[in-house]
Amino acid sequence: MNSHTFNTLEFQQIKETIANFALTKEGKEKIECLTPSTNLKQIEAWLEEVSEAVEILKKSASVPVHGLDGMDALLNNMNKGVALRADQLAKLYDFLDCCGKMRRYMKDKVYYAPRVSSYVDGIDELPDLASEIIRCIRNGRVDDYASKELLKLRKQIAIQEERLKEKTLQLIRSNKYKNYLQENVVSQRNGRYVIPIKKEYRNKIKGVVLDTSASGSTLFMEPEEIAMFQDQLNWLFGDEEVEVQRVLNYLTGLVEEKEQQIRIAIETMVHYDFLFAKAKYARSINGSKVSINKSGELNLISAKHPLLGEKAVPLSFTLSNEQHALVITGPNTGGKTVTIKTVGLLTLMVQCGLHIPAAPESSMNIFERILVDIGDGQSITENLSTFSSRIVNIIEILKETQHCTLVLLDELGSGTDPGEGMGLATAILETLYEKGATILATTHYSEIKVFAETHPGFINGSMEFDLTSLSPTYRLHIGRGGESQAFAIALKLGIHPRILERAHIITYKEEKQYTTDVTDVWKLKELEKQVIINKYKEMTKRTKIEVKIPLFQQGDNVKISPANEFGIIFTGPDPLGKYVVQIKGEKQTINHKRITLYIAAKELYPDDYDFDIIFQSKENRKKDKLLSKGHQENITIEHKEEGNH
Repeated sequence: MNSHTFNTLEFQQIKETIANFALTKEGKEKIECLTPSTNLKQIEAWLEEVSEAVEILKKSASVPVHGLDGMDALLNNMNKGVALRADQLAKLYDFLDCCGKMRRYMKDKVYYAPRVSSYVDGIDELPDLASEIIRCIRNGRVDDYASKELLKLRKQIAIQEERLKEKTLQLIRSNKYKNYLQENVVSQRNGRYVIPIKKEYRNKIKGVVLDTSASGSTLFMEPEEIAMFQDQLNWLFGDEEVEVQRVLNYLTGLVEEKEQQIRIAIETMVHYDFLFAKAKYARSINGSKVSINKSGELNLISAKHPLLGEKAVPLSFTLSNEQHALVITGPNTGGKTVTIKTVGLLTLMVQCGLHIPAAPESSMNIFERILVDIGDGQSITENLSTFSSRIVNIIEILKETQHCTLVLLDELGSGTDPGEGMGLATAILETLYEKGATILATTHYSEIKVFAETHPGFINGSMEFDLTSLSPTYRLHIGRGGESQAFAIALKLGIHPRILERAHIITYKEEKQYTTDVTDVWKLKELEKQVIINKYKEMTKRTKIEVKIPLFQQGDNVKISPANEFGIIFTGPDPLGKYVVQIKGEKQTINHKRITLYIAAKELYPDDYDFDIIFQSKENRKKDKLLSKGHQENITIEHKEEGNH
């Protein structure tokens, strides 16, 4: 599988849709990494997982998959000599609590989802770690009761803060500072208590200026009377921080002891999120678990393109190991491309362990490669034409194709001369088939339709077209190539049957009668106007045609374009203006438009000249002379067939 295949088949959109059902960032990331497998047993296990998860959702849609937020960062910080933060430990507790809920959730699911419910056995509840975290961490910080020393320090801090506040309030109420204060308010700067002093009284008060107002008229000072109280408080804060760090180090040590169990629990919960996202998606598209095989069988029943929703028309067909190439014909916008893209996308989905929108009786073959050539694919940067860029892609497909390869080709051979395009398309299909590929190809070429009918291993299919509504039905019919609808549509739209009969002869080299349903007299008159030819113009046209055909005589020496070869007129012209000309001893039929007179016969030969000397062999002339004398036994005169040129 390559990125071109994924992009062309729009598999990324499927992954994005599934990711929307995931509840965690880690689950979404795992879905983004979803890739197809070629291991039959692994795919079967994945499909069975999703089936069990779907059953669980039918019974209880609320799966406790959460609590993974921040777990990646927590794991990355382990065993680096740095203590975990209080908020990280709080998130770990939430995760462990979620794990406990998942164990209880899965307890009664073992009967109808044995595989999925068994994964929970890999999750250790770690009750001792959880209880120690909740004892020490509350509201995102280390709790007062995490240790006796911390409780003691925080009580001392509370007492010291109260003393500091009281002392500061006494200062602003005292007469000593009354006239110096800008206002009677106590505030803090850099964690220290300050009072607002008028700028002009700066030298009246002993203390430190910690801040100034925007206008510069107010100074925020810490009086020396409270500095001692402030320093004592800061010492207590320092002791508190040391004790908090000691508690965090203790808890970090407990977490690191259980690192392996925590990692397994996280992986299990991420897998649950990933799995239930796939199951929710399966339910949203009414998906089914289909059977898979490696025998070459591809049997789709009522399959739909998952991105088209309710608009998708069901698709059903079968390919086998003996018949593994399908050629689809039909009108433009008739659904041919959607059909082959549906097969490719559903194959990718199944090999990623996803349920697909198809009947459960369907069966999908497991392919080692899926190679596609669909759409324009024009490369502007490499300045390649549409045809050239597609041939470059086809070359890569031919190189990579082998047994167990699914090849999807859209309008193979288009974009070039129809004759050569058809031949090239046929040769490519033959080569891919011989390489053992399973092929789904769409085409406009009727010759490829004929090729598929006669070539072993190929089968024709066609997209249905409703002639009543003049619109495609997007339904695939297997076993017969699609008839060209151009003539039938033209007849329906009102073109004269006589024109279509002539077109049919030109196209198919056979006669076919076309009749119109029009019965109204006036409409019939309008219809006839298409084929009524003005008699005067018709006569003029015929006269011109007759004048254009030059009359050459037997024996005329003529020049033949474009090779500028010389020849001698033998017979002609026929009704189409063609002459038989002898060139280098061989008679060839040549259109008069390519013939110009070089030397007239009357200038080269006498009136009674025997032209058999030129046009008959010496041996035939002898035989002819003998026959002219009477009946002769065992004499035959052979005339070479007149060739076409």
